[in-house]
Amino acid sequence: MTPTPPPADTDPATGAAPTATVTTLRRPPIRQATVVRSDRAHTFDVFVSTIGQWWPLQPYSAGGGRVRDVRVEPHHEGRVYETWDDGTEIDWGQLLAWDPPARLVMTWNVTPAPTEVELTFTALGPALTRVAVEHRGWEALTEEQLGEDCARPGGYRGGAFARGWSEILARLTAAAETA
Repeated sequence: MTPTPPPADTDPATGAAPTATVTTLRRPPIRQATVVRSDRAHTFDVFVSTIGQWWPLQPYSAGGGRVRDVRVEPHHEGRVYETWDDGTEIDWGQLLAWDPPARLVMTWNVTPAPTEVELTFTALGPALTRVAVEHRGWEALTEEQLGEDCARPGGYRGGAFARGWSEILARLTAAAETA
C-alpha cells in the first residue's frame, strides 16, 4: 500500500498545519475620510486648485499669518508648497503619484522626517464623493519625534495628526460643497 502524502498546506516533515503569523503595525497609518456633496472631478479640482483658499493655515502651515498662498503643481513630481508675504517658499511635499480626479500621493515634509500622504477621491454617485486620506510612513520618525507637538499638541502618539486631518477634510468638504 502506498502512503498518502500529507495535505499541501501542512509541513511535510511534521504533518502539522502552518501557523499564521500576524504582524502588528507599531505605527499604523492615519486614515480619515469624508463624504462630499459634489462630483469627483469638482472635489478633486477644489482640493488642488483652491487649496490656498480653504486650507486652515492657522495652525496647519509653517508660516502661519505670513502665508499668502498654498499651491499644488498639478503634475507628477510637482511641488506642494506655501508662499509667504516676503516671497519665501516652503515645500510641504512633492507629488509621487498624480492620477486626477481619482488620486494623488505626496511626500509630507512637514513632519520631522518625510512621511507620505495619499488622497483618494471615489465617486459614490453623480454628486457624491468620498475623499479618503492615508498618512503613512511613521517608521521614519524616532520615538521622541512621534510625541512632539505638530500643529496641535500631542504629535502622532497623542492623536494630533488624526484630529488635524479630520479638520482639514471638513474644510475641504465645506469648500467643495459651496463652490
